[in-house]
Amino acid sequence: MGLWADAKNIRDKDPAARNVAEVLLLYPGFHILVFHAVSSFFYRHKLLFLARLNSQLARHITGIEIHPGAKIGHKLFIDHGMGIVFGETTEIGDNCTIYHGVTLGGTGKDCGKRHPTLGNNVLIGAGAKVLGPVFIGDNVRIGAGSVVLSNLPANATAVGVPAEVVRINNKPVCPADDLDQQDLPDVVKQRICRLEVRLSKLEATLQGEYPPDQPTSPAPGATDGPLH
Repeated sequence: MGLWADAKNIRDKDPAARNVAEVLLLYPGFHILVFHAVSSFFYRHKLLFLARLNSQLARHITGIEIHPGAKIGHKLFIDHGMGIVFGETTEIGDNCTIYHGVTLGGTGKDCGKRHPTLGNNVLIGAGAKVLGPVFIGDNVRIGAGSVVLSNLPANATAVGVPAEVVRINNKPVCPADDLDQQDLPDVVKQRICRLEVRLSKLEATLQGEYPPDQPTSPAPGATDGPLH
């Protein structure tokens, strides 16, 4: 294992990577792992200023900010990486994939363990935010732009703001039924559509009870003039 295995993992997962040498020289997702290994060493040996200095240098070079205290497993694939932030108590399992713009952060209300814990084989889409000391189970997929504020069970797919589980063990879960990363379900849109259907039925029912030629009597205290 180690950084060489991380480099080969990036080459295998990224179709744009032609060889390991290209990953070693040109990929910020690999460079940040090297920087973080050094920062983590300083952090574990209580050299906190050096740890933060190195992590901030890495931030300026790669556009990725990982606190020295964050724990990262083997074969993390950070694709592009710009705008990624991992908080101090973040824990990431093995073989995870994280796209650009992802935040593994806190809510500002927690003490001690205040950042997310990711299991193995987790995929987090671009721009997603996972906030607070939540646990993300193995094999979870989080759709791009989602905001996760609660624990997610293993083998689940979650989308939306706040994120909701839409599939577990490859089986649909109400309210959505699509696992395709390129065509994720719009949970809010589905709920609005259901509300529109219910409203249409209610209007039809009221129209049947009170036809246009028989208007309802005004409620007590109501006026005939326009509302202001």
